[in-house]
Amino acid sequence: MLVRDAMSTVILTLGPAHTLRQAACLMSGRRVGAAVVLDPDHSGIGILTERDILNSIGAGHDPDRESVGAHTTNNVVFCTPDATLQEAAEAMAHGGFRHLIVLEHGGPVGIVSVRDVIRCWVPARRAVSA
Repeated sequence: MLVRDAMSTVILTLGPAHTLRQAACLMSGRRVGAAVVLDPDHSGIGILTERDILNSIGAGHDPDRESVGAHTTNNVVFCTPDATLQEAAEAMAHGGFRHLIVLEHGGPVGIVSVRDVIRCWVPARRAVSA
């Protein structure tokens, strides 16, 4: 099975000037655990995860004053839609993270998460008939 079979193609994108509270509200509203960060002033694609927000708040930072750019991971590991789920899972396990941005032709086309991989590998629960 390939990443394209599991990835979410609806991507939440943020700019580096968004506050962490804005990011948290958008992520919560869309029920996603990560957002792609695009900074028009710098090349490259970053990622902000729910863990980044939690770490900031846990450190006592004010989510209304902290910018997404200050908490973005910029040394991101990417995959392509044609990568296998095994390759994606190995990259996430090796790197200790739960989301991979999926790139095609130099731009983001999706995000794949550990949850997406598990959903594909584990059959859906069958309704229990009584």
